Amino acid sequence: MALILYHHPLASFCHKVLMALYEYGTPFTPRIVDLMDQAERARYLELWPVGKIPVLRDDRRDRTVPETSIMIEYLEHNYAGELRLFPRDEAQRLEARLWDRFFDSYVQVPMSKIVTDRLRAEGEHDARGVAEARAALSVAYATLEQHLAERTWAIGDTFSIADCAAAPALFYAGIVEPFANGHPRVAAYFERLLERPSFKRVLAEARPYFPSFPYKELMPARFA
Repeated sequence: MALILYHHPLASFCHKVLMALYEYGTPFTPRIVDLMDQAERARYLELWPVGKIPVLRDDRRDRTVPETSIMIEYLEHNYAGELRLFPRDEAQRLEARLWDRFFDSYVQVPMSKIVTDRLRAEGEHDARGVAEARAALSVAYATLEQHLAERTWAIGDTFSIADCAAAPALFYAGIVEPFANGHPRVAAYFERLLERPSFKRVLAEARPYFPSFPYKELMPARFA
């Protein structure tokens, strides 16, 4: 098969690309990367020296494509058929790009800070950084709550790349810094995302790995 996705089923940025692949219905070969295995990590660094996952490899075109938003755009240009996660209308396309970046930068990044801090050794924790990350999530939730007024999806009535970014970001962020009580629109939007078949499939594939999530004790029972 021409396309290979190097990923890990627990990683939120990988979920974003998996959702797009499932939305497009694009055939691909999933290849799980264990970056904690030194030999496997060394092999992976030959493919992408930055060492981040996911990465998409297209053997047919001899292209290695990193960065989630670029991967999804690459898929849309080359493998998507009629479905569009980047709207054809220019204004809507810019809106989709904006909210894609919003979820990556203002939800995923602070969430990841909170999660990875728990993995640090005793004496190496960054309490100030975690507090700042929680504050950043609060700002993001409030911004999103206002934005979602009269919108079904992130940019309106059309499911887009922004929603692929939102689903895993809100899934993990909602565990470490819950939003349900004070942000009813965000909570309702998240429930709509949970009903999306592509996200259901991603979570089903991730479930066996959830015991390794650093905040597994806070994960709602319906996901565990």
